Amino acid sequence: MQLVRDPGQFDVILTQNMFGDILSDLAATISGSLGMLPSASIGDRHALYEPVHGSAPDIAGQNSANPIGMVNSAAMMFTYSFHMKEAAEDIETAIEKTLAAGYATADIASSDSNLVSTSEMGELIIKSLKRSYEMSGTTASIVQ
Repeated sequence: MQLVRDPGQFDVILTQNMFGDILSDLAATISGSLGMLPSASIGDRHALYEPVHGSAPDIAGQNSANPIGMVNSAAMMFTYSFHMKEAAEDIETAIEKTLAAGYATADIASSDSNLVSTSEMGELIIKSLKRSYEMSGTTASIVQ
């Protein structure tokens, strides 16, 4: 109930796998789509970063999946495994700017969205990230 009522109060939720699956599906409703959410399984020595959604066999090969969950998972990897919080924030900002510009994959599109494919959304996020670094006068290996 608290996740639905006030999701911003949570940074990390630690659960067993089954409850994590249930809560991540619930959280997807809040964000608008399973395609938006990152996930991480972090152990003492290893970590696995992946989007929360499954393989989506119904849209396989159609270039219509939302890549944002995967890109957000990479941002989490920069934060928790590489300890590069600034790079993670740059990635998250690039996603936010791309969405704010009105670009959307089919799962989150509205009538006034610029509908884009999986690959186009990825390219737009990368362009936003590169533009951010160019404006700041810095270069970063994460966009090369």
